[in-house]
Amino acid sequence: MTLVGSPVVSKMESTVWLCVTPNYGPKEIFTWLSFVVLGPGVGVACSDPQPPWWCCSGTVTEELKICIAAAKVTNRGCVAGSTLCCECLRCCGRRDPRPRTVWLGHPEKRDQRYPRNVINNQKYNFFTFLPGVLFNQFKYFFNLYFLLLACSQFVVEMRLGALYTYWVPLGFVLAVTVIREAAEEIRCYMRDKEVNSQIYSKLTARGTVKVKSSNIQVGDLIIVEKNQRVPADMIFLRTSEKNGSCFLRTDQLDGETDWKLRLPVTCTQRLPTASDLLQIRSYVYAEEPNIDIHNFVGTFTREDSDPPVNESLSIENTLWASTVIASGTVVGVVLYTGRELRSVMNTSNPRSKIGLFDLEVNCLTKILFGALVVVSLVMVALQHFAGRWYLQIIRFLLLFSNIIPISLRVNLDMGKIVYSWVIRRDSKIPGTVVRSSTIPEQLGRISYLLTDKTGTLTQNEMVFKRLHLGTVAYGLDSMDEVQSHIFSIYTQQSQDPPAVKGVTLATKVRKTMSSRVHEAVKAIALCHNVTPVYESNGVTDQAEAERHYEDSCRVYQASSPDEVALVQWTESVGLTLVGRDQSSVQLRTPGGHILNFTILQIFPFTYESKRMGIIVRDESTGEITFYMKGADVVMAGIVQYNDWLEEECGNMAREGLRVLVVAKKSLTEEQYQDFEARYVQAKLSVHDRSLKVATVIESLEMEMELLCLTGVEDQLQTDVRPTLETLRNAGIKVWMLTGDKLETATCTAKNAHLVTRTQDIHIFRLVTNRGEAHLELNAFRRKHDCALVISGDSLEVCLKYYEYEFMELACQCPAVVCCRCAPTQKAQIVRLLQERTGKLTCAVGDGGNDVSMIQEADCGVGVEGKEGKQASLAADFSITQFKHLGRLLMVHGRNSYKRSAALSQFVIHRSLCISTMQAVFSSVFYFASVPLYQGFLIIGYSTIYTMFPVFSLVLDKDVKSEVAMLYPELYKDLLKGRPLSYKTFLIWVLISIYQGSIIMYGALLLFESEFVHIVAISFTSLILTELLMVALTIQTWHWLMIVAELLSLSCYIASLVFLHEFIDVYFIATLSFLWKVTVITLVSCLPLYVLKYLRRRFSPPSYSKLTS
Repeated sequence: MTLVGSPVVSKMESTVWLCVTPNYGPKEIFTWLSFVVLGPGVGVACSDPQPPWWCCSGTVTEELKICIAAAKVTNRGCVAGSTLCCECLRCCGRRDPRPRTVWLGHPEKRDQRYPRNVINNQKYNFFTFLPGVLFNQFKYFFNLYFLLLACSQFVVEMRLGALYTYWVPLGFVLAVTVIREAAEEIRCYMRDKEVNSQIYSKLTARGTVKVKSSNIQVGDLIIVEKNQRVPADMIFLRTSEKNGSCFLRTDQLDGETDWKLRLPVTCTQRLPTASDLLQIRSYVYAEEPNIDIHNFVGTFTREDSDPPVNESLSIENTLWASTVIASGTVVGVVLYTGRELRSVMNTSNPRSKIGLFDLEVNCLTKILFGALVVVSLVMVALQHFAGRWYLQIIRFLLLFSNIIPISLRVNLDMGKIVYSWVIRRDSKIPGTVVRSSTIPEQLGRISYLLTDKTGTLTQNEMVFKRLHLGTVAYGLDSMDEVQSHIFSIYTQQSQDPPAVKGVTLATKVRKTMSSRVHEAVKAIALCHNVTPVYESNGVTDQAEAERHYEDSCRVYQASSPDEVALVQWTESVGLTLVGRDQSSVQLRTPGGHILNFTILQIFPFTYESKRMGIIVRDESTGEITFYMKGADVVMAGIVQYNDWLEEECGNMAREGLRVLVVAKKSLTEEQYQDFEARYVQAKLSVHDRSLKVATVIESLEMEMELLCLTGVEDQLQTDVRPTLETLRNAGIKVWMLTGDKLETATCTAKNAHLVTRTQDIHIFRLVTNRGEAHLELNAFRRKHDCALVISGDSLEVCLKYYEYEFMELACQCPAVVCCRCAPTQKAQIVRLLQERTGKLTCAVGDGGNDVSMIQEADCGVGVEGKEGKQASLAADFSITQFKHLGRLLMVHGRNSYKRSAALSQFVIHRSLCISTMQAVFSSVFYFASVPLYQGFLIIGYSTIYTMFPVFSLVLDKDVKSEVAMLYPELYKDLLKGRPLSYKTFLIWVLISIYQGSIIMYGALLLFESEFVHIVAISFTSLILTELLMVALTIQTWHWLMIVAELLSLSCYIASLVFLHEFIDVYFIATLSFLWKVTVITLVSCLPLYVLKYLRRRFSPPSYSKLTS
């Protein structure tokens, strides 16, 4: 029956079924249900629509539960579907993620609003930029203090000088910050625009049209070519591949190197042309957006067929955004866009990173502010709080405000820009880009480095390295021997076919070496999931290449690069895979003969089984053979007894090779028929299907003949081993977080020497509950100096129940490898390391699945390569090779931190000097709140007179870059934060008080008659002292430093002509002025030069031994 108009209710004992057509919205149903069916005052909750019907539910009384389910209308009436319940708020417009119905090719037929399909890595938008930047500046005490200081000058009673003396420096600081942030935001916007402007083809009623990625909507039919990025989350509808499937590269999404097989919707794949998708009336019902990239639940319905077609949809039918089509051309319907994409939901929002160095400087300014308040209170107390003492406190606070130097922020920000420029210009790390110029000092204090594997440590290029037959092993240098064995076997067969046919390879007598090699190579050539594909090369078209098995046109497609490497190796030694479909395999011999095999059964590789198998029938002999290959841990119990498997597997694994054990078993026709009957029966069972199927397969996996071991190496990036060694010597602990398999991750860790040869590896077994986690943690606690390998599932259980204990143990390990990590798990590990250790973390990755980790870390580094640019665009620093990370940290990170530490303390010293002089001056002149220096003198002191020499400290370095790279132990000293500590800060404070007091008391003692003489003597001595102190601080002179010193001195001498308002020009030309200034300057500086000499003589720093 068909229900139209009023909702129809069927009442039973405890349930009410409600069936309504889609023209009733949730609000109408909610109102009608509340007041008509259930009565006023009854609580009702409405859930999301389950098209074409709405679903609502509500409780009437404790005894009676009203459950209104999604109903499917059929000829037999209303049949209850699945019950859905949710909060009432969702009915009333709250936009939580909801399931959706997407009509093919009709984005206008939507039941809710969807976000635009734009990638946005910006921190601000047009409206939030200025408020956001200002908030980030003034939320720190340092800048807020100067804002309040400048605002106070609008009050006449508090004004100490011209307004520009306070507002110009503050305005300059803010302008530099705003310009820098704006430049970074514009760069980020341009990068996002490049991604959002990628062009795709869209199927419409008018034909195929071009559309930008940002204009793609839910419901659009999008065509994606081979090697093109999927622009949105889609359901796979059609492919150009003859086998009706396509391969997908997902390393940008989940970090796995294996290609994923995807299947189109059967109904749409059968349509004659892609344009027919617009002629049918069909829709996809999909679950609400979520972060699970490994699962999907949905249905495909075609309404205009008789009977209507319903197909269930799973992860195999999806094409997630940020993946890349590896084979053919595909058509998909868009399900999710923008912020609802799986890849976007697995990444965190970009945040403004504030460096630890900046926080330390902010802490020091709070100490200085405390000193400022104390000095002001002391001054007023010495006046016995006479008169309007509270106004006097404020005036003294303003008078001594130089204690906290506003120029500190300017110098540090300008220094960061210089460091960024130096990094970009370094010819030894070409292509390095600084995307966040606010945190270069972070690079100098990294304690934990968290790195991705695929594409970061490795090139994701597999190379076949070793074939081991037990008694003999063949390496890269002896593959010609394997080739000659294969050639001799097939030459013998062609000369004497009857002698070989059917029996040569299965004789009971001892096999010759040639036959053993041939058996091994043939097993490798047959036992896989690789498909050869032929493409036109400009000379030969695709059809002809496929017909003649043209070598130059053939490419291999597989879900794993390991398998491709194995098949390419068999081709190199003479046995070539030339054809494959769902039911057959064709091999070509060295003589050009085609060997045909029928695929009877195939058992794919799974993470649980760790092996794959295939049963084939040789068409020429009728022989049935079961081939299997897998990890040594499972194959050891399957093959016949031998005394070399375990030892050789260990040897190859120590070389960093991925080891596979290959075995075979010959079957008679009766044996196979018996197996097939049991296998089919197991697959038809409803209960415990997977267990029964596994049991049947295991019945074959007994007493198999061991053929060989294969060793494949995932090529490491250039100089990965020495780079990791350098980082380890620098005191940095390296953790590898990867989405790849446990065995692969362990092999790479060994191969890259992340785990040294002398270290044991503890593989944390799979745990599923609290008890298992507790036992495994106790077992791990008993190990010492042991690297840890753990899977993402076990990690999740450990962090759920024993977070503190696990992190404590893991942090003690020399290296940690986390495999099968989801993107959000990577970010969680970074966050936990920061919280538990308080140390700085650096995350390195190259794929979209690393973005969350990179953004969460204190310092994010993206490697730009074949994996794409998503990670490098989201990172703070972008490099082209992993080996550049060593120089980035050891040289640039170290220099940036040491330079900023020296610069900040010198700027504080410069301000404390003048503040000390002001304090002495006020105390001598009856604690009067009168400024010692006014107008241009106070601004010129921290700008043109001393700015260039002080800022030239950003060019200083204690050792050459080659020495810093050769002795990474120098980096380890920085991890304790000694260049900027309370100790060094206190030393500079004492120096400032000493020099300020000497200069002021000296000027007061030596001046003769007029006050302007005090100003002239003290100010000139102060300028000379600062210039000499810069020279004292510098460790390696740069020609720009000398220029800066001379320029500043020249500026001061030249400006004396214009400073007659503050300084007696005639007095400074006298000999009396010169000797007084000379004496005061020598007394303030000479003791410090002597102390520096003695310290270097008797307690030299560690780097001085390397420079001498």
